[in-house]
This record gives sequence, structure tokens and C-alpha cells, in this order.
Amino acid sequence: MIKAEQIEDYLAICEVKARYCRFLDTKDWDSWGDLFTDDFELDTRPSGGTQTQSREEALRIVRAAIGDAITAHQVHSPEVRIEGDSARVVWAMQDRVLWPADKAAQMGNAGLTGYGHYHERYVRQAGRWRIAAQTLTRLHMDVHPLPG
Repeated sequence: MIKAEQIEDYLAICEVKARYCRFLDTKDWDSWGDLFTDDFELDTRPSGGTQTQSREEALRIVRAAIGDAITAHQVHSPEVRIEGDSARVVWAMQDRVLWPADKAAQMGNAGLTGYGHYHERYVRQAGRWRIAAQTLTRLHMDVHPLPG
């Protein structure tokens, strides 16, 4: 449970995640990358992906995966535990991914809508909260068929 003296940190962490979704969906890669620590750990294995450890490598993987797709990421219901300059957060999430025509043909589907959770660790660095680790888990995915 968040204590009264942690409200400012709670709100700052929520703003980081709001920016995460906006920057990812608008493909503002420089701003998106700035939300992470240099040694950011990304683990998407529970949702069929890979694991990597570095902000630059995570950016490369995500850009290659969805850089040309139309996406909409939404998060809600944060469960936040703050301990000094570190925090653990679980976010309920939904993402919608629509592939461009060439990638849709390659993927064999028009896109997907996924439901699951982000499990994250945040750290405060130089007065700013940043995401240090993220694991994406999925409860369900709707795969959208190609038209026709």
C-alpha cells in the first residue's frame, strides 16, 4: 500500500508508464528509450518473445517487431510497491497491433489484440524514475485474420 509520503513517487511512476505507452505508439523512439536505464532488462519470453539486457538492444528488438505497425497500448490498475529508490509495479495491459500489408502477409494475420501484464522494476536515478526491468506476460491474444 502506498503511504502518504510516497504519493509523489507513485504519480511520477504512473507518468513514466503513461509516456511509455504514448511514445511507443507514436514511435518516438528517442523519448521512449530515455524512459529506461542503460542496463534495462527486457523479458518477453512468457509471451513468446526473447530476453535481452541493454536499453539499446531492447530498442532494436522492439523497433524491428512493431516499428512499422499501428499500435495502441493501454495500461491500468497499477499495483505499486515503493522501497526507497526502487519500486515494483504490475500493470494490467492491453495492446492492439495492426501490421502493414507486407508484414501482414508475412505474419499470416492482420494483427493482434493482447491482454496481460507488465511486471516492472523502477529505479530512481538522478531524481528521475526509470524502468530498469520489464517482463511481459499474456493471458490471452486475439489474432485478427487477413481480410478476405
